[in-house]
Amino acid sequence: MTGSGLVDLTFEECVERLESRAIGRVAVVVDGYPLVLPVNYRLVALPGRRYWVAVRTRPGGIIDRAATHVAFEVDEIDRDQREGWSVLVRGTLHRVDEDSADFASRYDPHSWLLDEPTVWMVIDAFQITGRELHQPGGRWELELS
Repeated sequence: MTGSGLVDLTFEECVERLESRAIGRVAVVVDGYPLVLPVNYRLVALPGRRYWVAVRTRPGGIIDRAATHVAFEVDEIDRDQREGWSVLVRGTLHRVDEDSADFASRYDPHSWLLDEPTVWMVIDAFQITGRELHQPGGRWELELS
């Protein structure tokens, strides 16, 4: 841990935190500028410490039309304690045929927009990193005599 209270998470800690959540944010570039959108997701473990982040989106929507290189982020913040963590996934976005390998029933992230038409996308992660922020040095208590 540095004096700032920042500590890098291990790969395993990052995966655990990704598995513990169902909503994250995907970052794409639209018209030359970054855009961040909330999505329901599910982490998919592949052989060899590889992972996909599976998401559902609308056909023709922003994520469906996004460029290949994307980022994905989940976090938790405690404003009162001024602590938190963040996990970042960098990868490539791919459209998936939901009939292949029974994808829909195996990896459904259970979108909140269940009645919408669906396109299945995965982010094939090439990097997963994370950091945690703690109060540096703990809290100071004042004793009055």
